[in-house]
Amino acid sequence: MKILDAGPVVGDAGVTFRVRDPDRELAGVRLLQEVRRPRVGPPFERRDGAWELRFPLAGADRMEYRLELTRADGTTEVVCDPANPRRAPGPFGDKSVVELPAYRPPEWVGREPAARGHVSRLDVPSAALGATITVELWSSPGAGAGDRLPLLVAHDGPEYARLSALTHLLDVHVGDGTLPPMRAALLPPVDRDRDYSASPAYARALTHEVLPALAARAPVPEGRAMRVGMGASLGALAMLHAHRSAPASLGALFLQSGSFFRHRFDAHESGFTRFRRVARFVGRVDAAESWPHSVPVAMTCGAIEENLANNRATRAALARQGYDVALHEVRDGHNWIAWRDAFVPPLLHLLRRTWT
Repeated sequence: MKILDAGPVVGDAGVTFRVRDPDRELAGVRLLQEVRRPRVGPPFERRDGAWELRFPLAGADRMEYRLELTRADGTTEVVCDPANPRRAPGPFGDKSVVELPAYRPPEWVGREPAARGHVSRLDVPSAALGATITVELWSSPGAGAGDRLPLLVAHDGPEYARLSALTHLLDVHVGDGTLPPMRAALLPPVDRDRDYSASPAYARALTHEVLPALAARAPVPEGRAMRVGMGASLGALAMLHAHRSAPASLGALFLQSGSFFRHRFDAHESGFTRFRRVARFVGRVDAAESWPHSVPVAMTCGAIEENLANNRATRAALARQGYDVALHEVRDGHNWIAWRDAFVPPLLHLLRRTWT
């Protein structure tokens, strides 16, 4: 066993969590996690002046979690593990992290780039959405305003940059020559659940309003292959939907942990407001025998994710339809660090073969 900073104890079969409570201030402790259902639980057991839980962890080299503490008066509080200093960032705050001995962060995360790109803003009024989309446009070092450069279009782009170090990755690999000079359009959602759930209105906004506005500000070389779309979770679903809605818009796709919901795999997601719309679209994709506008696709998904089954089914459907598609399964879950850790090699290979 390896003790992590006097916090969780990692063994061959899983993790033992322990919360000290010598004065009996707590009435209960539960683990909040995304490894298995139910997400809240299982509960800890009181043992020797502490609350303890043995939690199996197979198929992953790291795990993100929080603790729900119930006080003696019945009030509850959700906290990071006070005995574990390791943290991972997220859109709703930090989580505690357990890393197994086999886990290694990507090499590029610790590299200092030779130079950093610059970010400008582009406000795109959207009649389709009745809102303005403020795009953060990253340009590699030395890129001139009128230079025709390939473009990576990222759903949830600001979060990709902040939580998954996407622009750091691009700085490093443009700087060392692995990637050519390029730009990345970091797109925020207006209403994520509404717009990224196979919405025809959003697909029109992206392909008929955002991409043309970007072309005027950040021109690309001739050919759709010079624009690559990427996204994670619902953002991946929305990028596939945009491609199927307007095939000439994107030349390749990088899809991470896509929310490709189907009734047969994802009944647990049926409470999601746009579940039926998503399931109808994915059902059409899965049922198609052919598709005349295939593009290269790289997919990643965590080995312990509930989305793994629907990602495997989507990969199989795309392959049957003539797409050059590969699914890379990683030993993690549905989180921003997992998506960061899966950039290399799949994203780099996709961009290099598409643009060079």
